[in-house]
Amino acid sequence: MRAYSAESLVLRTYRYGEADRIVVFLTEDRGKKRGAAPNATASRRRFGGALEPLTQGRVAYVEREHRDLVRLDRIELRRSPMGATQGRPVDDAAHVLGHASYFAELLDEWAPESSPNERLFRLGCAVSEALCRGGSVEALARYFEYWLMRLEGVYPSLAGCPRCGRPLDEGAALVAADQAYVCWSCTPGGTRLSGPAVAFLRAAGTRTPTDVSRDAAPLGLLREIESVHHALLGLHLEREPRSAKIVRELRPES
Repeated sequence: MRAYSAESLVLRTYRYGEADRIVVFLTEDRGKKRGAAPNATASRRRFGGALEPLTQGRVAYVEREHRDLVRLDRIELRRSPMGATQGRPVDDAAHVLGHASYFAELLDEWAPESSPNERLFRLGCAVSEALCRGGSVEALARYFEYWLMRLEGVYPSLAGCPRCGRPLDEGAALVAADQAYVCWSCTPGGTRLSGPAVAFLRAAGTRTPTDVSRDAAPLGLLREIESVHHALLGLHLEREPRSAKIVRELRPES
C-alpha cells in the first residue's frame, strides 16, 4: 500500500453504493486513475464541490497492489467549472457546464490508464483555466479539439493539399477516406472549411486558450470548424461523444 498526492483533473464520477462514488481523474505524473471515494456524497470537508467534470484540485489517494481502484482520501479544490458560470445568463451558464463535461469526456477517451501524458494533462488544465476566465466557450472548444487531436498525432496537416501541393489559404475540404484536408480544386465533396477557418486553426497552433476564447472568432466560422472536428472525432472514436449532443441541446439561441 502506498499513498500519493498529486495535482489532478476530475474527468467523471458515478455512484458506487449508497454514498460512495467512483472518481475518474487525470494526474500529470501517473496518468489516469480510478478511485473509490468513500461517503463522497455526504463528506463536504473531504470532497466538497470538487467532483464536477474538469475540476482541478490536489488529490490524496492510496494504491494497493493487485487492485484496480485506488482509495481517494480527499480532493483540495483549486478551480471548478462552476466558477465559469458566474455573471452569465442561466442558459449560457448551462452551455458552459455542458462544455466542461465535453472536454472532460474527450480527455477521458484519450488518456491512457496509469500512463503519464504530461502534454494532455497540461492542455486540460489550460482549458479549464480559460473556461473559468470567461470569453467564447465555442472558440475554446474548437481550440481544444484541434490541440487534442494534434497531440495525439491524428490531426490532418494544414500545410498544403496532399494531392496537388497548393496551399490551403483559400479553403480546404476534409476527405474522410484519406483523413486529410484537400484543396477545393482537388475534391468536389467533403466537409468544407473557408479560408478564414483555416487561418483560425493555423493561428491556434501558436496561441493560448485564454487568448482564443477572449478574441472570439465569428460564430459561423466556429460552426464550420465544429462540423469538421466532429467528423474527425467520429472517425477516431467510432462514435459521437455523449456530451456533444448535450452541448448542442444546451446551446443558447444565436
